[in-house]
Amino acid sequence: MFPQFLWGGEAEAVHLTFDDGPHPEWTPFVLDQLGERGQKATFFCVGDNIQRHPALFDRIRKEGHAWGNHTMRHESGWNTSHFTYLRSYLECEGLTSSGLFRPPYGRITQRQARAISAQGKVVMWNLLTGDFDRRRSGESCLNSTLRNLKPGSIAVMHDSEKAGPRLRVLLPGILRHLDASHLKSEALDMLR
Repeated sequence: MFPQFLWGGEAEAVHLTFDDGPHPEWTPFVLDQLGERGQKATFFCVGDNIQRHPALFDRIRKEGHAWGNHTMRHESGWNTSHFTYLRSYLECEGLTSSGLFRPPYGRITQRQARAISAQGKVVMWNLLTGDFDRRRSGESCLNSTLRNLKPGSIAVMHDSEKAGPRLRVLLPGILRHLDASHLKSEALDMLR
């Protein structure tokens, strides 16, 4: 389903991605961790959060990471009218101008997908870390992620309050693994 979407990345690298920010505590944590290891990532930002934290959005860009659109208010495409969803996409695209889009929750209708794919690239994933699940520990998320992380992976994490406690363990563990494996995380290519 949706073969026009990007489901995997470059075979010689991994692609760490972060959804839902920028967040005043967790985005700086992620940026600091990535910076210490010389790794790059892609941040799918919510428009409302960009407006609340413009300096963090600027920091993402200045530090050489990629960024994308995650709608204005984090709407699910399955529960939002076509017009409202596209308006949210366009509002956020006005702030991000990257040409990359990730649907919140991965939920998007075929009609929405056709309209957005005509404007840019819809980026999904092939590795879900589970950091959003409050029932899991950071160690559990890390162990399952490391079992499945390989070149070409697009891994989803979240720079958000909800995911933060697991992210604190997950991200440093992934970065140590990348160093030990001589793998790089690369930012996805933006279309604009």
